[in-house]
Amino acid sequence: MQNIINNVDFDKQDGLIPVIAQDHETNEVLMLAYMNKEALELTIKTNYAHYFSRSKQRIWKKGESSNHTQEIQSMQIDCDNDTLLLKIIQNGVACHTGRKSCFFTELTTNEISSDVEIDTTAAYGVIDTLYHTIQEKKNDDPKKSYTAKLLQGKENSMLKKIVEEAGEFTFAIKDNDTEEIIYEGADLMYHCLVAMASKNVSPDRIKQEISRRFGISGIEEKNSRSEV
Repeated sequence: MQNIINNVDFDKQDGLIPVIAQDHETNEVLMLAYMNKEALELTIKTNYAHYFSRSKQRIWKKGESSNHTQEIQSMQIDCDNDTLLLKIIQNGVACHTGRKSCFFTELTTNEISSDVEIDTTAAYGVIDTLYHTIQEKKNDDPKKSYTAKLLQGKENSMLKKIVEEAGEFTFAIKDNDTEEIIYEGADLMYHCLVAMASKNVSPDRIKQEISRRFGISGIEEKNSRSEV
């Protein structure tokens, strides 16, 4: 396997190479993602596509949450040895939006060319789905989309909303108002996700950090940060 890995030039793009996933029967381009050496090794070893997520900063198996896996039929490398083409059997859909392909938006008109085939909210979870929805609205008309207005407006205005919603959430806790706690908590979560999306920080990174802290006392964790 190492001889195969060595044929791929990972040095040009900070250890990552672009990978195109294509339906092995129709040749429809379904998605583009990235691999590092470890992801390529896992792909070859398991015969299922593994990628490196730049937003999550970790290896992920395609379909690990949704079970919409990609079974490898062939792997081709380009003439510069720095891009891969996977011919795959796509189980389910390729796009996290529930569409068959990730390429469904006309660049010049923003027109959507394909419909959602599968509701992926349950598979990915509402927080991840909301984050991706926020990302998709970055270039929408700010006159029609509040999310786009926040992302395209002044950063201070966007960040002030987090402070405002945090204050309202705090008062809801103080007032012991369960419905307001839920309502204001949802508002606070939304505005935090908007800010994270503005910096392309996936909520998966937060989950990873929380997971890292399991088994570590709060005092120990805070002391470890102060020592850095």
